[in-house]
Formats: sequence, structure tokens, C-alpha cells
Amino acid sequence: MRSAVLALFYVGLWLSLGAQVLGKRYMRCELARKLLEQHSFERSLLSNWICLLEHESDLDTAKLTTNPNGSRNYGLFQINERYCQESRRGGVCNVKCEDLLDENLRESAACAKRILASDGFRHWNGWQRFCRNSQNLPNLKLICGI
Repeated sequence: MRSAVLALFYVGLWLSLGAQVLGKRYMRCELARKLLEQHSFERSLLSNWICLLEHESDLDTAKLTTNPNGSRNYGLFQINERYCQESRRGGVCNVKCEDLLDENLRESAACAKRILASDGFRHWNGWQRFCRNSQNLPNLKLICGI
């Protein structure tokens, strides 16, 4: 019995570590360029996005957070589970929550843009607390040359 419990523990540990391997922790300028060039984020809003992502997920695509109400936020953009569905496509963004945790940002970026269009940056607590004041935004032109 004890060996079965240990085996299950190690399988669970292996699976949880495996999920982290799919993610990526970006550097600030690397991510700014990717959002701009590959995902067509507006240049004028890029500093807001980078500030938000630094405070919401620490630029980590594999970040998974459980909120005080029990709901979960997924990935780089910390998208709440009402916008996705576990194990299958669904939610407001019609995406699997697990797909928001890997380094392919296509689904995450599209959903984040949808949230921005409906709620604005105020949707994210990290932006409200740390980025709302434009003096707190990173100067990506100076820092990254973009």
C-alpha cells in the first residue's frame, strides 16, 4: 500500500513538473518584441501590457494562481477561468485553460485582447495597483529600443 501511495506521489510530482516545462519565463524586452511583432499588440499600449504582465505573472507563462474565492487565473496574462474551460474549449474566449499555460501565446494573447476590449486594463488588479499611473510604466523605447 505504501509503495502505491509513493508511486502516485511521484507520478503527480512528475506531471506537475512536466507542466512547468511547457511554460516560459520571458525577459522584458524579449516579450515586448514578441507581443508587438508576432501578436500585433498596439505599440502605444505595449508599456501598459509589460507593466501588467510583470506584476500579474512575473512574465511566466506557466503561472497558475488560485484566488480567495476559489477561482483560478491562468498563464502570462492571468486569465480567469470564466474566460476558459478546463480540459476542453469553452468560456468567454472559447479556449482550454491549460492552453493558457504554455509558451505559445496565440490563445492567451487573443483572449487578453478580448478582455481589454470589453473591460480595459482595469480588469487586472496588477495594472490598477502598479501601472495605472503612467509614470510607473517602463520606457520600452529607452530600455529595449522599441
